[in-house]
Amino acid sequence: MTNTINDLVVKDMNGKEVKLSDYKGKVLLIVNVASKCGYTPQYTGLEAIYNKYKDKGFEILAFPCNDFGGQEPGTNEEIKEFCSTKYDVTFKLFDKIKVLGDERSSLYDRLINNNITEKGDVKWNFEKFLIGKNGNIVSRFRSKIKPESDEIVAAIEKE
Repeated sequence: MTNTINDLVVKDMNGKEVKLSDYKGKVLLIVNVASKCGYTPQYTGLEAIYNKYKDKGFEILAFPCNDFGGQEPGTNEEIKEFCSTKYDVTFKLFDKIKVLGDERSSLYDRLINNNITEKGDVKWNFEKFLIGKNGNIVSRFRSKIKPESDEIVAAIEKE
């Protein structure tokens, strides 16, 4: 069982492969997002912490997901449009993925099965995982914890 994400590859919204090792040296917050969820207003908090820390080596990697209540039914183009017009999102959005079941992405398989954070399935949209500068999984925050919360801010600043 490994605690790093550096060896994984994901796809951006345009279908281009992105090596997560390209983010080495940056602190990452990885979030599964949805446009029609009660937690969708967390986009505002995500954008706020992104703007606060982006010049200090911080990135948010947002992965749209339709696994919970069909709350992300849109295409990548529709999701991009929604995020930019409704929430002025400027952090990185990636290709829609699965976070549950047999088709779960390798990234989320790693995030929920490591030696550092609580094990077990993602329970809902807007669950957050903090990744340290070395690519190691550091913390896990459930959906109800707001991105701009003292808990998440302290974890980012510690890294």
